[in-house]
Amino acid sequence: NNRSGGDNRRDNRRQGGGNRRQGGGNRRKGRGRGRPREKQWIPVTKLGRLVREKKITSLEQIYQHSIPIKEFQIVDFFIPKEQLKDEVLKVSPVPKATRAGQRTRFKAIVAIGDTKGHCGLGIKCSKEVAIAIRGALVLAKLSLIPVRMGYWGSNLGKPHTIPFK
Repeated sequence: NNRSGGDNRRDNRRQGGGNRRQGGGNRRKGRGRGRPREKQWIPVTKLGRLVREKKITSLEQIYQHSIPIKEFQIVDFFIPKEQLKDEVLKVSPVPKATRAGQRTRFKAIVAIGDTKGHCGLGIKCSKEVAIAIRGALVLAKLSLIPVRMGYWGSNLGKPHTIPFK
């Protein structure tokens, strides 16, 4: 046991920076564990800044002036995540022949909508299925459009169907 200069690992362990079993677990946990942090939305576009400052109060105002939505957070701002329903319609592999063989990417198609007259469709291709679905979900939010509600069949209650084929 050489005390004069020797074993750095033992010295680090005593200071609380090393092994967790021996009481040195004061470091941050790696790989994203712990409580998730909410990221604050910082608008990039002029429309995003107007929405954040509450100068635009609904999606209908955006549609009325034909302003393109470039940030999916605008849709999240107006339609709560509880009301927004999304469905993965299809995930299909897309092979590409290369000299070394085949490279497979995945194409995801996602439909999204609140049940009050807004729907969107997103298509995304990526190397991984989860990334393709996430990207298609963002593109579906960006392509959200208003749908005219009416009656198809009986006209009981509020307008609830799309009134054309």
